[in-house]
Formats: sequence, structure tokens, C-alpha cells
Amino acid sequence: MKKKILIVEDDPVIVVSLEFLMIRNGYDVLLAKNGVEAMELLTNNAPDLVLLDVMLPDRTGLEICQEMRSKKEFDATKIILLSAKGREIDIEKGLTLGADAYVTKPFSTRELVKHIQDLLGEETNES
Repeated sequence: MKKKILIVEDDPVIVVSLEFLMIRNGYDVLLAKNGVEAMELLTNNAPDLVLLDVMLPDRTGLEICQEMRSKKEFDATKIILLSAKGREIDIEKGLTLGADAYVTKPFSTRELVKHIQDLLGEETNES
């Protein structure tokens, strides 16, 4: 069974490239452009992993991450925060709030796929 990934991102250019990358690597993809959509999709679809932008229009990815980690039903869901903020303090905050990884933009697609495969316990495929 294919692993399911929820992409929470408000930049359409990034959404298109992430969606293409995830589908090319064999994942089912769900898309949300804000926190409300993200929480609705999380509750109804139980993705294996969430690619979560830190800067969203209605609430931050950090708030969503913290909310997910406060609910038992998301214990097994992996979270990768995506952000242009790459200072050590920003990364530490994201990891402290429960993210499994913090990836700064712009990012290497190869490294992102490797992070995802590692978190999901999958064999690494060279793409």
C-alpha cells in the first residue's frame, strides 16, 4: 500500500514541484493551502507524513505541528517542517515542538526525498 503524504503549502509553485516529486517517488498526495484545510485533511485521511510550511496564511506550521503532537491519533505521523527561516533558533524551536525534521528552503529535492524515506523506514531510491 502506498504511503500517504500531506503537503501543507500556500505557494503554488512549491506545491506543484512537491506534488510532482512525491508522486514520482510513489506516494499518494493530499494538498492543503492553509491550517484549516490541513487539520481537516489530517483528521479525515491519516497521512503517514506531513510536509508542513512554517509560514501559512491563517496559522503557522509551528502551531499545527504543536497541535498534532498534542493529539494521540497523530503520534505515528511524521512531520517535516519546511521554512525559509534557517537560523539555529528557528530549527530548534521546530524540533522542540515535535517536528521530526526541519528543512530550509531552497532545498535539495534529493535530500528531501531521502529525509522522507528515512522517516518512513523505506529503502532509499535514487531519483
